Amino acid sequence: MTLSLVEGLSLLAALLVGLSKGGIPAIGMIAVPLLTLVTSPMKAAVLLLPIFVVSDIVGVWLYRHSYSLENLKILIPAGIAGVVVGWLTASHVPDRALAFLLGAVGIGFCLNVWLRKGSVSPPLAPSGPKGWFWGTLSGFTSFISHAGAPPFQIYLLPQRLPKAVFAGTATIFFAVINAAKIPPYQNLQPYSLESLWSAAALVPAALIGTVLGAYLTRRIADAWFFKLVQVSLFSVSAKVLYDAIWGG
Repeated sequence: MTLSLVEGLSLLAALLVGLSKGGIPAIGMIAVPLLTLVTSPMKAAVLLLPIFVVSDIVGVWLYRHSYSLENLKILIPAGIAGVVVGWLTASHVPDRALAFLLGAVGIGFCLNVWLRKGSVSPPLAPSGPKGWFWGTLSGFTSFISHAGAPPFQIYLLPQRLPKAVFAGTATIFFAVINAAKIPPYQNLQPYSLESLWSAAALVPAALIGTVLGAYLTRRIADAWFFKLVQVSLFSVSAKVLYDAIWGG
């Protein structure tokens, strides 16, 4: 049986979501931009939310012993506040504006990583003001396009946490944020039986990705893999941004 473009991209997006929940940071950001190539940003986000939630369950179990409680105490309430802001504004923002923001966030994240390379500074401690700013922004961008990773990483990466602790903190934070998004998503664009079945068909790919992501996090060196992730994210984000500006 031959998959359509939409079906193929949906399966790939679900696999990427699973990989991110397994501990591969940022790669899940590519999921919504991929689907945005064939549907609206909000529809893509709504379709993928159940996939994120199911993957969260596995991810939280995998990292149940590895996380930074001090950071989670700051980030979780801030992230929920960002979800509320997204809920109040999403229905008033056109699809092209959301696509523009999604593309800009992805490109901005990649540029931030590339331009900061080579800079060395001592590890930073958790910060309430910084955590609230970046956590709120993370919750907002997560709400509109499941793209909460860049603000989250901008805040947490300078702390230079152990890889497993970093991955576990990210997994638990976004599990709570994704659960908080369920009521507002249902309010903005109610799930139909058809959309739920479509999401259910993607669950196996997401679960495979979650287990694979945890394996890769523990076994494979970061450098070459993250370069590929960043180039992929930059390319897809550039395409989404181009379409948002010139109406492709």
